[in-house]
Amino acid sequence: MKSVFKIVSLTSILLLSSACWKEKIEPTQSYSFFVAGHTYGMAGVNNEGLHPPFEQKFDFLNSRNVALGILTGDIVIFPTEEDWDEVDSVLNFLDAEVYFAVGNHDMKDRELYERRYGSTYFSFVKGKDLFIILDPELDSWNISGEQLKFLKETLLGTDKRRNLYVFFHQLLWWDKNNKYKHVRLNSTEGRADTINFWTEIIPLFTRLKKPVTMYAGDMGAGSWSDSYMYDTYENITFIGSGMGYGEEDNIVITNVNAEGYVDYELIAINGDDIHVLGELEDYELPTKCPEGFTEKVHKDD
Repeated sequence: MKSVFKIVSLTSILLLSSACWKEKIEPTQSYSFFVAGHTYGMAGVNNEGLHPPFEQKFDFLNSRNVALGILTGDIVIFPTEEDWDEVDSVLNFLDAEVYFAVGNHDMKDRELYERRYGSTYFSFVKGKDLFIILDPELDSWNISGEQLKFLKETLLGTDKRRNLYVFFHQLLWWDKNNKYKHVRLNSTEGRADTINFWTEIIPLFTRLKKPVTMYAGDMGAGSWSDSYMYDTYENITFIGSGMGYGEEDNIVITNVNAEGYVDYELIAINGDDIHVLGELEDYELPTKCPEGFTEKVHKDD
């Protein structure tokens, strides 16, 4: 934990369409947080510090009193002491506490990162909500070994939590044989032929019967990649976002009201019209469960 800056580094949406939870919860203070993916921007273009259009929205984020920020990987393109120093310095201009979910570029020097910031997966609580940061780089996009043990132990204590938010770099829900195969990623670097996301990780969350949002940040780096995506599966919302190409660069703001209900804002960071990209939910994929999974019909309570 780097207490000298407004940066917290870890041992490292969700409006449920027609299936909104009507869970009785105690009112608490409302808050917002932002998620920003691929924040080094485009390779070879001003890769010192963070992507300039993102930095230019810091005043906007401060004006919105955003409490937290999560950078969902590829924070630096070349992980050196100087690059991380520059990122730390730039983030000091944000009022929000900022957390890192590491990407493949960040982990080109894992020893350097862990020496500076500690472990690459961890959890924390905000109000009545649980935040979990994961590191799929540890095992070829799998969540396994000690990290899987950590995740299972963390989820044991969710009975008193309202919402769960999970952050990682890679779009783990993507597979060349499921409905997400048409979503264009920045990269599949380091991905094993098969991973345990749908078989082992998703069941840990669907059995909780609580609203879960999962955020990934490996999008938007260039013309070959989509810049954002949104979808829902049972009690889980998937959000992908990112920046770098310069046309549809974006961040996502999640607003949590006092009763725990959630809405999302897709914020464009190129130009002055932050709402030019429309509503995030407008980009929901056609309804179809991933291959190998049974579609279930949800009814309002």
